[in-house]
Amino acid sequence: MERTCLLLLLLSTLVYCSLGQGGDSLSVSPDRSQFFKYESVSLSCEVQGDSAGWRPKRSTVSGDRSDCGRKWGKPQGSSCNVSLIPSDSGVYWCESGSGEHSNAVNITVPDGAVILESPALPVTEGDSVTLRCRYQVTLSNLTADFYKDGSLIRAETTGEMTIPAVSKSDEGLYKCTNSEGESPESWMTVTVPTPIPSPAVPVLSMSLPRLLCSLLVGSPYLLVTIILLVKGCRSRAQGDRVEEE
Repeated sequence: MERTCLLLLLLSTLVYCSLGQGGDSLSVSPDRSQFFKYESVSLSCEVQGDSAGWRPKRSTVSGDRSDCGRKWGKPQGSSCNVSLIPSDSGVYWCESGSGEHSNAVNITVPDGAVILESPALPVTEGDSVTLRCRYQVTLSNLTADFYKDGSLIRAETTGEMTIPAVSKSDEGLYKCTNSEGESPESWMTVTVPTPIPSPAVPVLSMSLPRLLCSLLVGSPYLLVTIILLVKGCRSRAQGDRVEEE
């Protein structure tokens, strides 16, 4: 279970860096990152302008990278309906025929009978978020313990935990346990609303993950440039010292 979660996180990071973050998005209905076997999920490409040519794609833990309609899902225009099984666990996103990409979303389908219902899509700071610990066999609520980043937060007799107003510090890996087992871990992303900048004050609007990805891609060229500049400065400094002597 932990290995699957780590693989999904790695897949998500790699897909994020390879896809980038445009204004187009993948919506998930219901908005959950974990599902029981044979539950259904609808994936829709919400794009700015004409959605024709956009299609959901995925990269699974087993290494399968394909479009909706090929081995999995039933395409309906720019949407895809999927009846899930454990091998469907992976990272999903939308892609256009010209190679444009949307955000990426993790979906986990465990073999176990306990899941954590948590948002698959980012939540905005200040929003109310409810996490639910579900047992597949019964609809009745079981007392559940909720964990963040491996540490117990609290126990809830109702089987659900509400964060009235999420903050950036609530971002992290969540899981739950009850008398019937333990759920996989899922990452909850919290976004901070971008303030309207003053015309006289430049604001860096690029998110940290995107900035890091950009640096990772551009670092070889940046490194070469820095090395050349340092060499040039050293040569000039040595030349100035020779002239002074």
